[in-house]
Amino acid sequence: MRRNHALSLVVVVCLSVAAPVHAQMGMNLFKKPNITDIFKPVVGKGGVYETQHLDKDQPARTMEMTIVGKDTVDGQDAFWFEVSREDEKKHQPVYTKMLVTRDFQFHKMVFQQPGQQAMEMPFHPETNDKSKQHRDEELEKWHQVGTESITVPAGTFSCAHWQKDDGKGDVWVSDKVSPFGMVKMVNEHETMTLTKVITDAKDHITGPVKTFDPEAMKRQMMEQYQQKPKQ
Repeated sequence: MRRNHALSLVVVVCLSVAAPVHAQMGMNLFKKPNITDIFKPVVGKGGVYETQHLDKDQPARTMEMTIVGKDTVDGQDAFWFEVSREDEKKHQPVYTKMLVTRDFQFHKMVFQQPGQQAMEMPFHPETNDKSKQHRDEELEKWHQVGTESITVPAGTFSCAHWQKDDGKGDVWVSDKVSPFGMVKMVNEHETMTLTKVITDAKDHITGPVKTFDPEAMKRQMMEQYQQKPKQ
């Protein structure tokens, strides 16, 4: 659960701090970004990131964020946004992809764990409402402090530098990176750095997709618990 929570925070931060295009064209540099300016999906593009916890006892983790396909929802363009991370126990990738329209509304979510069939999570309209509220709250916590050229393993980028109002977070973003522009993030717990720009991203979730059944998962977890040897 901690990894899933951390992942959701990473996405919120990406959305909250990417610099809007019109800010770079001479308008108010300190205007809060608009979500439709932030999300710049290009099919096949994305990035690989390395997350290093400040607690040196924890190993670095790798995550990919890519756009792997395009669809339509109610006549609007929609994009499949895929995130991959490593399963901490099996050390194999776990894939999640979400169907997102340009106004950054989520419409579907599919995930696939190592060796298992892909499953689609039920998605409810109120989920979008809560996400939008949380996103708007996060946007208010950041301000732009200037532009800088920074070098990371993926190369050198001219970036807008955003900082959290409490001084406990910094993010550098570039419109050369899809889908959210993040090049580097630093906070009090970890750093996240772009190590590679992806230009040929493919959909990793393959095979048939079934509907997520929470009751079946509960039964499976109970069976696994009962099969564990007694201490």
